[in-house]
Amino acid sequence: MSNQGFKLVKSRPDLARIKVIGAALVLVAMFSIPAAAEAGSPLCASRPEILKQLSTRFKEAPVALGLAKNGSVVEVLTSDDGETWTIMVSQPNGPSCLVAAGEGWEELKRVGAKGERGA
Repeated sequence: MSNQGFKLVKSRPDLARIKVIGAALVLVAMFSIPAAAEAGSPLCASRPEILKQLSTRFKEAPVALGLAKNGSVVEVLTSDDGETWTIMVSQPNGPSCLVAAGEGWEELKRVGAKGERGA
């Protein structure tokens, strides 16, 4: 698979990158929530309980978050080695729900069309 316009990095993202990642996560959540609803109810619980379970079972911790227009918080959690990842959506004054999970998380750094670094 080609990495057109992207290169892998292992550094900590700056604030602008966090905003870009957050916006991407909102889009992922928007498309994932209907799919999860079609497959059955997504796994939901209090945010602290989900964070505790993901930390205990998979050694995952939050690495990025974004605020959706409806006030929901979209978070990506990964294990230190990137072996596992989870996307969670927390509703205002409501439950947190797991909307996607998988293996092999890798952070990408966007590179512009002429090779300059993007935000």
